[in-house]
Amino acid sequence: MIIGLTGPNAAGKGEVARYLERRGFHYFSLSDEIRDEVRQRGLEISRERLIDVGNELRARFGPAVLAERVLSRTASDRNYVVDSIRNPAEVEAFRRRRDFVLLSVDAEAAARFERSLRRGREGAPQTLSGFAQQEERELHSPDPAAQQLVATRALADLTIRNDGSIEDLHRELDRVLPRIMSRVPRPDWDEYFMSIARVVAARSNCIKRKVAAIIVKDKRVISTGYNGTPRGARNCNEGGCPRCNSMAESGTALEECLCSHGEENAITQAAYHGTSLKGAILYTTYAPCLLCTKMIINSGIAEVVYNQDYPLNETSLALLGECGVGLRQYRL
Repeated sequence: MIIGLTGPNAAGKGEVARYLERRGFHYFSLSDEIRDEVRQRGLEISRERLIDVGNELRARFGPAVLAERVLSRTASDRNYVVDSIRNPAEVEAFRRRRDFVLLSVDAEAAARFERSLRRGREGAPQTLSGFAQQEERELHSPDPAAQQLVATRALADLTIRNDGSIEDLHRELDRVLPRIMSRVPRPDWDEYFMSIARVVAARSNCIKRKVAAIIVKDKRVISTGYNGTPRGARNCNEGGCPRCNSMAESGTALEECLCSHGEENAITQAAYHGTSLKGAILYTTYAPCLLCTKMIINSGIAEVVYNQDYPLNETSLALLGECGVGLRQYRL
């Protein structure tokens, strides 16, 4: 999952990030994205310059640019903590992943000012009034490309206070982290199996369309298949299929096509290995053609779940219904 951190300067977001890093989370900071940009320009780093360059990047490339740069470097099988989220568009970008949680960290201004002094970062204000004036610039702005901390904090899923010691903060994190981790979504069975079918489709060697099917029994994948030329023949993408390699118009020259369909290959692979398909469910990235439909019916498959419609397949879908094979569309 991704835990995003927002909150005012010196509220303790960095300490929360370190706490999560020690528990296996990989760290990113949107401020570091800006720092890298400032360094590439050969400029001296100060808080004012970071704000100015961050606002410039959002204005040029969109208010979510920093979040999108970080998202491009994340994987779905790791936990991440992302510090310094300060614009609602950044939150919106991260929420495209269902496993994102925004945590707001807050503390009294006086305590944060003392922490800022001890931290000694570039251009840090040396008086409480200067600290407050600098912070005002980050709280809200009519400019969608600017920092909008108030609006961003309003989007938080959870808020924690950090007015005490580090030990107090860690105890609070010990309390709330199980609640946060319980929000990690799991795909339902349809999403899980259709996602596998999509991955299988990536193995297809057909140059016109990549299609795949998997066959499931008792929530276990028992066969997979993707479209391509028969075993022993040259692959489609190596010139093996004359129809595909001539880029024939859709629905024409079908008698020249040497490629077997994904459903066809999944069924024949099961037969090759002596696996019964009676009562199984077939997940396919496209609705089956008529030939594959007849094979599905006669193999004993009980249900077909498809992601996208296939052209000219009204007869196929009607035949499945007539023969008592369940049919559902599930779109990823």
